[in-house]
Amino acid sequence: MDTKHKIGFLAEESDFQKSDALPSDNQTEKFLESAVTIETDDPYALPELKDKGVAWNDMSSAEKTKRVVLNSLKLCILLGLLYMFVCSLDILSSAFRLLGGKAAGEALGSTVIAQNPVAGLMVGLLATVLVQSSSTSTSIVVSMVGSEILTVRTAIPIIMGANIGTTVTNTIVSMGQAKERNEFRRAFAGATIHDIFNWLTVLILLPIEVATGFLYYLTDAIVVAIPHGDGKSKEPEFLKTITKPFTDKIIQLNAAEITAIAKGENTTGNLIKNGDHVFGNTTLSNIIVGVILLLIALFVLCACLIGIVKLLHLMLQGKVAVVIRKVVNAEFKSCLNVFTGYIVMMVGIGFTILLQSSSIFTSAMTPLVGIGVISLERMYPLTLGSNVGTTFTSMLAAFASTSNFYESLQIAFCHLFFNISGIILWYTIPPMRKIPIKFAKSLGNTTAKYRWFAGLYLLAMFFLLPAAVFGLSIAGVDVLLAVGIPVLVLLVVVVIINIIQSKRPSMLPKFLQNWSFLPKPVRSLEPYDRILKKCKCCKEDEILSEESSCNSSNVACNKDLKSKKDDHFYNKVFSVEIQNKNYEAKDQHAMWNAFENKNKSKCISDSDANNSTRF
Repeated sequence: MDTKHKIGFLAEESDFQKSDALPSDNQTEKFLESAVTIETDDPYALPELKDKGVAWNDMSSAEKTKRVVLNSLKLCILLGLLYMFVCSLDILSSAFRLLGGKAAGEALGSTVIAQNPVAGLMVGLLATVLVQSSSTSTSIVVSMVGSEILTVRTAIPIIMGANIGTTVTNTIVSMGQAKERNEFRRAFAGATIHDIFNWLTVLILLPIEVATGFLYYLTDAIVVAIPHGDGKSKEPEFLKTITKPFTDKIIQLNAAEITAIAKGENTTGNLIKNGDHVFGNTTLSNIIVGVILLLIALFVLCACLIGIVKLLHLMLQGKVAVVIRKVVNAEFKSCLNVFTGYIVMMVGIGFTILLQSSSIFTSAMTPLVGIGVISLERMYPLTLGSNVGTTFTSMLAAFASTSNFYESLQIAFCHLFFNISGIILWYTIPPMRKIPIKFAKSLGNTTAKYRWFAGLYLLAMFFLLPAAVFGLSIAGVDVLLAVGIPVLVLLVVVVIINIIQSKRPSMLPKFLQNWSFLPKPVRSLEPYDRILKKCKCCKEDEILSEESSCNSSNVACNKDLKSKKDDHFYNKVFSVEIQNKNYEAKDQHAMWNAFENKNKSKCISDSDANNSTRF
């Protein structure tokens, strides 16, 4: 099935279509043989916006006043929710630092990473997830390089891992839109496109870096021409100027403790500062305070996200929504069109520098992708720009370094050129842009169908996988290679076969033209979905949700249609070759919907019958 979700049939009217009776197997086969094309809506297409409101010129003075007051009130509430949303992200980061900051510092100071670049990659990923900030983890790495605890070449894989780890926040945020299926599909795809870009870039650049030292030698040639820093550079506090007065009343942390742990220095181990805040004089341990803050931050984060999404739905209607969406997704005309994405990247860079966090910027954009204001194709360059913008912090940390200035600056430049190299690989060539977007859409589709998959993805990609790889690295390089190489080869083979199956299945042996020869639990999530649904008090009825559009007065029609689906279609596997492509059980619902729509129209009126019906 292609990305536009065009699967369907154009059939001449037959006895099967003329009658409401259940079709026989022969009639079904005849219907399938006449199949050509069905079009279904692309779930990633921006939803249609209709102006249902009263025009401004048609309003009375009282109505105009009421609209202005209501919109102003909504805007104030929205800004308040955004403020609390950003503050909750800051508190969430503090909670993770209390829970895992010591472990992150110890991991960054581990001797294993000096021996194995893959271990360094996973340490960078885990450390960033634990402190919930790539800016923090990269600044620690820069200071460790400046203190000669790490060499530049050893630190490069850690920086790559930090780039991946920072994407966990917007993946968590996307789960706040799980209630509405299509919004969740778009939001999860918009969040995970960041993960996919970083993983794809690492898979290409890490082997190249290990083999050639590409980033090391490139940045070494650049930094020698830069004058020495004075050690007085400080990180500008744009957004923190607004949020710090509030968050400092809740919790204040001593971030230098994590750096000291990573450097192997003697520390008290207490990350909580004494001072005028809620936990200033607490006798509770770091772990207990971290758990309390984590629960509070997650509750506030979810509440704010739900409120923001609902308010945006109310505010982004009619002409306002049309104008905003048109501006955000605008394209330059004629020959300038090629520069549109790069201008959007500049916007992403600017906002990330202003907010001093790529996590906050991408997390704020994720709900907008979900509700259909920003397209997935526009979210992609915004994310790439945010990736570049977040390197600004490590640059400032390097310029603030008084010892080993050039080494500190070099690792900061490695962070910058890693992201620029990724953009060159996956954006500058238009066909290459489709790869991360297709992966993201695939994840979005899977999550929309099996919503529990989002939690599994989060747990596996940001905790279980890096922890397992790091564990194998500790066991030794030989063990890591013995396990890792066969797994990678298997993954590559599966991807290649999948591509051939979708493009030229005839090139493959018959048994490899689809995965039906494998046990269902190996090739599908459906068996696990059935098990999980049994654990729910209320099962989600997928069939009835598909029929919700039917007129409520036609109850008998709905029952009749459901009976036909259950008896004949729902458990039947179709396999049809159309335009050199194999469509199997996954297209069963599309074929059913075609038959269903026909019968719905006949239940309501017989006047819609045509000589040729397009499903």
